Amino acid sequence: MSQVRVLPPEPIKSGGQPETGWPPGCYLEKPMKYSILPVTPLMQNCSLIWCEETMKGAAVDPGGDVGAILKRADEKSVELEKILVTHGHVDHAGGVAELAERCSLPIEGPHPDDLFWIDGISQQAVMFGLPEARAFTPDRWLEDGDTVSVGKASFQVLHCPGHTPGHVVFFEESSRLALVGDVLFKGSIGRTDFPKGDHATLIRSIRENLWPLGDDVTFIPGHGPNSTFGEERRSNPFVAD
Repeated sequence: MSQVRVLPPEPIKSGGQPETGWPPGCYLEKPMKYSILPVTPLMQNCSLIWCEETMKGAAVDPGGDVGAILKRADEKSVELEKILVTHGHVDHAGGVAELAERCSLPIEGPHPDDLFWIDGISQQAVMFGLPEARAFTPDRWLEDGDTVSVGKASFQVLHCPGHTPGHVVFFEESSRLALVGDVLFKGSIGRTDFPKGDHATLIRSIRENLWPLGDDVTFIPGHGPNSTFGEERRSNPFVAD
């Protein structure tokens, strides 16, 4: 299969040009492509992912800046068909209700154990000084072992609690790509000092659910640059072998 170059995980200036100093983008085999757009003052990585064959895609964790997300989809000629949510924190889910209403999109995820986070999303926005956010009801709650489709591609759902109790990860086998939200970062892991967070549970989620997927898997974290599971197993001070 031919290879296609995807956009690097670079923060975008107001003028639309990428900042410098971030690592180069990776290469993925078809059928998936992605573009990362950091949103909100917390610079959360909203990922626009799409099936190259059908050009149908999903917005993963649209935490805010909905207009910018729609502009990116238009620039890439991507037809949004759904919203995917890894967990209920406001920087990841604050724009879900607006995007769903503006584009009549179904919402899939997170796991139902994050309902209390979604119900309190407006209070979260006030706490972090973010724009108004509204609660929503997913059209489909996700469980471990479920699959979600994007165009003709299929993502495996892994329930990975610890950062939040209902956090999920999306994994696409053929592209060797995982969208991990705030479970794992390059050189770090997610916080566990929020309500119903648990450090031991998070470590177990990473080692028992993510590492078996393979060292070659590239992951898009909720914040910061991409990495691979293999690199984090070698060098991450929290979860290295």
